[in-house]
Amino acid sequence: MIPDYYFFDTFHGKRLHLGVTGSVAAYKALDLLRAFCRLEIQVGITLTHAATQFIAPLSCTSLGADPVHTTFFTSSSHFAHLEPASADAFLVAPATANILAKMAHGIADEILSCQLLGYAGPVLAAPAMNPRMWSASVTQENWQTLLRRGVWGIGPDCGQVACGDTGQGKMSGLDQIFIATLRALAPQDLAGLKIMLTVGPTQEYFDYARFWSNPSTGTMGAALAVAAALRGAEVTVVHGPVNITWPSFITTVPVVSAREMFAAAQDIFPTQDIGCFTAAVADFSPPVCSQGKFKKDGSPLTLTFEPNPDILATLSSAKKDYQRTIGFAAEVEDLHAHAQRKLKQKNLDLIVANAIGSPDSGFASMTNRVLLLDRFGREEQWPLLKKTEIAWRIWDWMGMNTP
Repeated sequence: MIPDYYFFDTFHGKRLHLGVTGSVAAYKALDLLRAFCRLEIQVGITLTHAATQFIAPLSCTSLGADPVHTTFFTSSSHFAHLEPASADAFLVAPATANILAKMAHGIADEILSCQLLGYAGPVLAAPAMNPRMWSASVTQENWQTLLRRGVWGIGPDCGQVACGDTGQGKMSGLDQIFIATLRALAPQDLAGLKIMLTVGPTQEYFDYARFWSNPSTGTMGAALAVAAALRGAEVTVVHGPVNITWPSFITTVPVVSAREMFAAAQDIFPTQDIGCFTAAVADFSPPVCSQGKFKKDGSPLTLTFEPNPDILATLSSAKKDYQRTIGFAAEVEDLHAHAQRKLKQKNLDLIVANAIGSPDSGFASMTNRVLLLDRFGREEQWPLLKKTEIAWRIWDWMGMNTP
C-alpha cells in the first residue's frame, strides 16, 4: 500500500513511460499505474510479449495508460520504438534478468529493449526474479554495469517469490518503487542541502506499562521529509514512535523519549543546513516509578513532572550563520500571538502554526490550515490544504523568501 503522504499534486502533467516484463510481479504494474494516474501523471506503457501473458493491454488502457505498446507492428505509430523520448522518466517494473541483460549489452530485439536503448532520460529498474537468477554472477555483472551507467536501481527485496523459494529477488514494494520514481520526476532545487527533521510524538514512561504523550502521528513531518528528499536534499529524520513508511533514501534515527530526541538532534544538527522541528515533543516527563509497574492501592496518585529540554530553542539559539530553523506551533487560541512570540523567543527563521481541535486539521488528519510567519516580517494564512501540499509549499517558501 502506498501511503497518502507520498502523493504530491505538483506532479500533474509529468510524463512517465512504464515498461513491464514477463514476471509474475507484472500484475503489480497495474497498481503502480493507478497510483501515477491519481497524480495525473501521463503514463505510457510497453508490455513485452511475456508480460501480456500476465496482464492484458486492455487493462492498461482501461486504467488510463496511453499509449500502450506491445510490438513494433501493432502500434499506431511507425516510430513506437522512439515514442518514450518525450517522457520525463522511464521505469521498468518488474525488470527480469532478460531485460537487464539486454539493457546492459545494448540488445534491441523487441520493442521495450529498443525503446530503452533510444531513451536519453532517467531510467529506473525494479528487478524481480528467482533468487538464484538474481545471485548469478552474470546478472550481478549486468546490474553493476547498469548502476555505473546511471540507472536508478530499486531493490530487489528479500522474501518468498512465486515458486516458493526464499531469498533476494522479490520485487520491491510498490511504495518504494512509486516514491523513487517521483524522485526522478521532481525538481532537484534542494540538492546539496542537508536537512534534519524531528517527527512525531515522544513517549515519557512512568513505568513499563504507562507513558505520557500526545496524539501526534508524524504525518506532517513525514510529508516534509519526503518532499525535501524528492527535491534532492540529504534528509535525516529523528522520529518518535510513529507508524510511517520511510523511503529508502531517507536516513532515520528512531527514539522514544524527549531526552533521547534531544541527544540525537543535538548530535546531528551541527552538520545540517536546515533544521525542521515538527515533532510534538512532550514538555514534561513523569518521575520514574520505583516499581516495574505501579500498583493501585486505592489512594490518589500524585506526580511531580520535570521539564524536558527545549530542543527547538536550544538548537536554534546555537545555530551558525548559514543555518536556518523551522518551528511548528499547535495552538488552541490566539494563534497569531503565540506564533509571533515563539518565532522571536526561539530564534526561528520560519514558524508554521495551526489551530488544533478541528477534525480536518491538526493531529491525525491528512489536511491542515496553517499560519506562516518568518523572521523578515512576512506572513501568510493558508486555507485547508493537504499536508503534502503544505509541505511542498514550505520548501518553496524557504527557497524563495530570502531577502
